[in-house]
Amino acid sequence: MGINRRTGHRWRQGRASQTGRKAGRPSAPPSCPSVPESPSSDRLPAGGARVPSTWFLSQDERLLIADLARAGHGPREIGRRIGRPASTVSRELGRNADPASDEYLPYSAQARADARRPRPKPGKIAANPELRDRIQDMLDDRCSPEQASNRLRRDHPDQPELHVAHETIYQALYVQGRGELRRELKAALRTGRTQRKPRGNGEQRQPRFTTPMVMISDRPAEADDRAVPGHWEGDLIIGENGASAIGTLVERSTRYVMLVHLGQSRTAEHVRDALVTTITTLPEHLRRSLTWDQGAEMARHHEFSIATNMPVYFCDPHAPWQRGSNENTNGLLREYFPKGTDLSVHTPDHLTAVAAQLNRRPRKTLGWDTPAERLTKLLTETS
Repeated sequence: MGINRRTGHRWRQGRASQTGRKAGRPSAPPSCPSVPESPSSDRLPAGGARVPSTWFLSQDERLLIADLARAGHGPREIGRRIGRPASTVSRELGRNADPASDEYLPYSAQARADARRPRPKPGKIAANPELRDRIQDMLDDRCSPEQASNRLRRDHPDQPELHVAHETIYQALYVQGRGELRRELKAALRTGRTQRKPRGNGEQRQPRFTTPMVMISDRPAEADDRAVPGHWEGDLIIGENGASAIGTLVERSTRYVMLVHLGQSRTAEHVRDALVTTITTLPEHLRRSLTWDQGAEMARHHEFSIATNMPVYFCDPHAPWQRGSNENTNGLLREYFPKGTDLSVHTPDHLTAVAAQLNRRPRKTLGWDTPAERLTKLLTETS
């Protein structure tokens, strides 16, 4: 190090006290209390100077660890001599060794431990601009923190610096003072409902259509287990005062979403024509069935089936769980098309852009694939 040997000896063994005697290395291991003090509190001696809690390794203990390790003793023997667990010694030798030489230097180790101790520490997202930007982009694309977390882990398996738990993202969102992610949080529920809405008795409902309905109980088993693609669920989301609507279609296997522009008309004839126009854009092997509720807009279901060669199955009254994928998608769409607004102002191009954004979201149920990726894979395999 370019210093006098006597200076180095004094640094290593201790400086002379005011009485003229040198404070040499401790001849016995420092005592360790049976119950360590809290790591968050330091002890104040009579003189008022703050000294570290005995919960942490002291400078004298690090000197002993360096001497014993240099003498060839392992973590268990070192821990026994200084009164610490072997895991503490092993962790100390691994974390605080000199990065350049991989040698354990006690004074450097003490400085490294002191620098690591102060709180609070910057979060992982705040400390990594690339990670922050990637998460922000996915949140701006309406992905949830869990979707962002798992998609990053899957897309970058060899970059642990881009791996982050979804709880860490939630913490960055909720603790606005950190400024790690810029996003306004919505305190209200998505539905905006504060109490349960009473429902009528489904058994009292009269048949809605002149043409007999085929109930969901008659739907083929391949649609129930989602094994075969091409089975769709459909519904309408209604605008202000029931004056406008948007049709929603969700493929059960891939969760792929298609939106149907209806404007200010949701008569049975208009819905039939709009659905036929949308469904006929799909290849024939992806037009196996359509499941709908018993809404009056599907009164022309038999004409739709004739035009598309696609049977329509109807859910039981007041049983939205029989179209679970579609109901979940409708809830997501309310972020784009809030209740009580005029839905006719949204153009077909805007509906296409919203559907594309939903289809880019990684889904937990798809192993964090996106619906678009699953549908593209199906089309590629078929071709």
